[in-house]
Amino acid sequence: MVAKIDADSCTGCGTCVDECPAGAIELKDDLAVVDEDECLDCGACEDACPNGAIKVE
Repeated sequence: MVAKIDADSCTGCGTCVDECPAGAIELKDDLAVVDEDECLDCGACEDACPNGAIKVE
């Protein structure tokens, strides 16, 4: 499992970056990008995203 970003729904607000305990998410060109090797599959980003743009699958 890993966090997947829906680019159409992501607004680049950065909430997921702040909430990720592994530091596995960064913003690039105003979109969240997940480092799959660092992702803990914890779901913190999914829970924090105000736009529902992240799914841990």
